[in-house]
Amino acid sequence: MIIKENQSILIPVDFSKQSYIAVKQAYNLARFTKSKLILVHISPNSENDRMTDLENLAQATRDESGLIVELKGVKGEVYETINRLADEYGCSMVIMALDENAKFKSGIFSSAMTVPKFLKGAPCPIITLRSTDLRDGCKNILMPFDLSPESREKVSFAVQLAHYYKADIRIVSVFKPNDDETENKLLPYLQQVKKFIKQEGVSCTNRSIPSTTPAESIVEYAVKNECDIIIQMNQQDLSISEMMSGTIGHKVVELSPVPVLNVNPMKRESMSHFSSGM
Repeated sequence: MIIKENQSILIPVDFSKQSYIAVKQAYNLARFTKSKLILVHISPNSENDRMTDLENLAQATRDESGLIVELKGVKGEVYETINRLADEYGCSMVIMALDENAKFKSGIFSSAMTVPKFLKGAPCPIITLRSTDLRDGCKNILMPFDLSPESREKVSFAVQLAHYYKADIRIVSVFKPNDDETENKLLPYLQQVKKFIKQEGVSCTNRSIPSTTPAESIVEYAVKNECDIIIQMNQQDLSISEMMSGTIGHKVVELSPVPVLNVNPMKRESMSHFSSGM
């Protein structure tokens, strides 16, 4: 298993509608993974800030979901605190609501914590939510795929979620118009990935999209094809322009009304399960 079972799912709560949706969005995943929920309210003022509201939400969540629910109030900065707590508790997942105030850009030498820095420093996968619509279940999983070494790492996550939800996987590859070289290089990899996924008993399709705006194209495809989650790897080594303007993945998180599962690449000795099994 890639998403660990019998652990904890951490959900930051700021009592916005989006954070309530994040709590409910965790129910099925917690049941599948036999996980408990940890609801945390992070305040710059006091660890006891809105503790009564948090206790009431935790009890309502227990009553509604039947899950084990713990709560914690913490004083601190939101993003840094979430990553610290996720590491301390050995969480398998963070489900995080992002509102219109979420910061995605800062100066190249700025130490301010932004969403991209938060995602890059995460000790576990993070699902980001920007919509107030509850997605009860998952029928279609969107997996953007490119030629980067990390891209294939997301396949196991997609297959695991597909087994949990009995969902289909939709692969999408975006490249510049008339870039025949990239398209031709992608084809054999895509065929291997599709073969591996189908051998795992999961229905899979793929689509190639020529576009000069890849993030927008990925989000548009996800919305038009009723995808319920997008799975992507966080890019670790950034160029100066990417530090300033953001990566494609960061833009997907910023734009997408569809939940996005963000995973940091893992160091592995080999990718033999792909080379031999796909």
